[in-house]
Amino acid sequence: MIFHHMETVRTITEKSIKTIPEEIADIVPKGFNNNIRWNFGHIAYIQEKLVYGVLGEKMSVPNEYEELFSAGTKPDDWEQTPPTLEEISIVLTEQKSRVKKALQGNFDKELPEPFTNKAGIKFHTLGETFLFSFYHEALHMEAIKRIYLECKK
Repeated sequence: MIFHHMETVRTITEKSIKTIPEEIADIVPKGFNNNIRWNFGHIAYIQEKLVYGVLGEKMSVPNEYEELFSAGTKPDDWEQTPPTLEEISIVLTEQKSRVKKALQGNFDKELPEPFTNKAGIKFHTLGETFLFSFYHEALHMEAIKRIYLECKK
């Protein structure tokens, strides 16, 4: 059931990224810190961090994702060309099968040290961080929707 939910959430994300024109992906509307491209890249990076990074394992997203899309980053600070939406889309799609394989039977796996998110919530197991990632992805999908609507005005 959990993996089915992951598929549902990620399918929404994958369908959404395919509807965004590349020409509006980098617009940061007034009142926003980030753009649509950053939000999609951030979803991929944080999912990776919440499954692999919290265990101290090697993350498989491209190396530049940390510099471009980790918490606290923003497009105004980018010193390199970010990936295209198509490239981010491929990362998001490929991530599903890797995550499913990594998590199979490991939901109760204790983290080497508890992970505390920006809201101060502390997670102790891999399952907890993974389940939180669904909420995180939905928050950023809402941000993408709001940015898109601003760009269409």
